[in-house]
Amino acid sequence: QVQLVESGGGLVQPGGSLRLSCAASGSIFRLNTMAWYRQAPGKPRELVAGITSGGSTNYTDSVKGRFTISRDNAKNTVYLQMNSLNAEDTAVYYCNIDAVTWRGRNDYWGQGTQVTVSS
Repeated sequence: QVQLVESGGGLVQPGGSLRLSCAASGSIFRLNTMAWYRQAPGKPRELVAGITSGGSTNYTDSVKGRFTISRDNAKNTVYLQMNSLNAEDTAVYYCNIDAVTWRGRNDYWGQGTQVTVSS
């Protein structure tokens, strides 16, 4: 089984920064795409950023130029550096990984970490 542990959320003032981390553990043969999603109250979950095993990245338009996704394959960890945060970034952030284990290829989700941007 695969476990995802997220950290780094919290309360930050507008214009501030946070760095989210998501570490994967378990019997992982290969990590494919790793991504961050978020869900604000009353809104559907949306993809924020993704990074492939080769390092290619994609971002939703609203975070381009402010957020940076990266990964450390040796640590099975994905990061999300968030700068110039504003109130619209307030949400629960979830990491998602596409991983191959002995069970085959599956999607796995973290437990979520709250990010609140407020003065």
